[in-house]
Amino acid sequence: MAGRKAATGGKLVVWIILLLLIVGLAGFGTANFGGGVQSIGRIGDTEIPVNRYARALQQRLSQVQQQTGQALSLSQAQSFGLDRAVLGEVVGLTALEDEAARIGLSVGDAQVRDEIVQIPAFQGTDGQFDREGYQFALDSNGVSVDEFEASIRQDLSRSILQGAVIGGVVTPKILTDTLYAYARETRSLAWVTLDAEALDAPVPAPDDAQLDAYYQANPADYTLPERRRLTYAWLTPEMLAPTVEVTDEDLRALYEQRIGEYVQPERRLVERLVYPDTAAAEAARDAIAAGTTTFEAEVEKRGLTLSDVDMGDVTREALGDAGDAVFAMDGPGIAGPVDTALGPALFRMNGVLAAKEVPFEQARDDLAAEYRADRARRAVDDLIGDLDDRLAGGATVEDLAAETPMEPGQMMWTSDSTEGPAADTAFAEAAAAAQTGDYPEIRELAGGGLFALRLDEVVAPTLQPLDEVRDRVVADWTAAQTRERLLAAAEEIAAQAASGTALTDQGLAERGLTVRTEQDVTRNSTPAGAPADLVTTAFAMDEGETRAFVTSDGAAVVTVRGVSQPDGSGDEAVQMKQRFAQQTAQGYAQDMMNAFTAAIETRAGVTLNQAAINAVHAQFQ
Repeated sequence: MAGRKAATGGKLVVWIILLLLIVGLAGFGTANFGGGVQSIGRIGDTEIPVNRYARALQQRLSQVQQQTGQALSLSQAQSFGLDRAVLGEVVGLTALEDEAARIGLSVGDAQVRDEIVQIPAFQGTDGQFDREGYQFALDSNGVSVDEFEASIRQDLSRSILQGAVIGGVVTPKILTDTLYAYARETRSLAWVTLDAEALDAPVPAPDDAQLDAYYQANPADYTLPERRRLTYAWLTPEMLAPTVEVTDEDLRALYEQRIGEYVQPERRLVERLVYPDTAAAEAARDAIAAGTTTFEAEVEKRGLTLSDVDMGDVTREALGDAGDAVFAMDGPGIAGPVDTALGPALFRMNGVLAAKEVPFEQARDDLAAEYRADRARRAVDDLIGDLDDRLAGGATVEDLAAETPMEPGQMMWTSDSTEGPAADTAFAEAAAAAQTGDYPEIRELAGGGLFALRLDEVVAPTLQPLDEVRDRVVADWTAAQTRERLLAAAEEIAAQAASGTALTDQGLAERGLTVRTEQDVTRNSTPAGAPADLVTTAFAMDEGETRAFVTSDGAAVVTVRGVSQPDGSGDEAVQMKQRFAQQTAQGYAQDMMNAFTAAIETRAGVTLNQAAINAVHAQFQ
């Protein structure tokens, strides 16, 4: 089983490599980053090539554009943490390759050859491997044959390792059966709720003795938490952006750089399915038209998935010889067969994306905002060294605010503070960890920006005087008394039910109370009008049991009138359990793979070259 998974994974990896190398990723050769920069780091004995990270990042940006229809700039991607996610994935893949090399796991030349000759992109019009086309495709993307074949060997070895780790992972049947029975168990209920209107008379106002007793019994409710008096200085790109000067020349240059976002020809959402010969393609087209098969079935028949044949949104020019046939269609349908470089192909057109042209004048405001935000972010980053030097030279937090663009502030901070920088998680963590006398440091805000803080005083938790919180204490005492009386009334009703007088037979309607019933309630049901804890309370009870409980605005009584166990042998039940088992097994496999990769990274050690990473990022600016 592991072997089959590894082989399948190998084919998928090869296709991914081909997409990275041949579909729109030209231009990210090593030369782009300077002759001396070959990697962005190392895991154990394995280098992380610069090109691998660059191509992975470009691929992710392209995926976002395909999904949203909008290009994503690197600065926007960084604000979402996308660059860090891509870097983590690349590091993980390299860690597996390092482990495969360490244990001597590899594949032979014959298997590498078998993978390469099956790739349609390297096949000629006769469907056979074309050595010249293979060499040309690699040369066009600045990749040598040795480099490409070494990468395939690495990926196949990594796939075998992954298959060995997760091969045979299944969900235990007893777990599936138990959880299905738990989730599908149903109950029939009767319940009644009591609010303040159910009392014979409102709760009277408390006297001073009652109020003081309640205040003394619940000091935590009226105690201020530990507070920390902080002095800080902070700066975010948003603060600096209004000061960034921008000219029309700058914006026009940015507009031209991003012209593909603002001026787009008409495009079509297209899938392409290649056949070995025209006769086979025509037979498939006719069968689809006759309704005896579907495009999806044809894709599956050829051992592919829809993602394998998806071309995304393409222009007439990008489709080459198929452009006229596809763009002649007014709506979704099948075009072809058309002879392509890969062979006769059917094209399924799924949608029309109209041409778009946004003139510079219309885009100017958005471009200006983006330009200022980008320049402000860079300016903030450029300040880090100077600010560190100032603090090292004895500058105080107040000096930073007076001598640099950083803005000053003071606050009495608690874990619930949200004003100013306190809403940022990095600031909150630093505020909580700060000690009196600590040397201020320049830190980065999680949301972008910088700060430095000093802890001036720690104020211990303080009980507020009763006179300052009297109104709150009165409201809390009144609510507590109301709940207590309503719970007592609910317990009387429950006691009668336990004695044999059902809720529906107690004459509760005469007291203005409504008994409600519900059949086939599951654990995730939300019966209309039911209190929040009704279902969880009912599923903790036995059949025939009645129980009173407190609710958010009073009390309630519930009787479990019946309990039904699900039939786990029906077709629907079997299918549901199978889907659950598959999904759970996938989750187990992913968790195992993540843990295995993390262990490799810990053992081998990860070293990253931030300068090289920044150089990659610079290519996207």
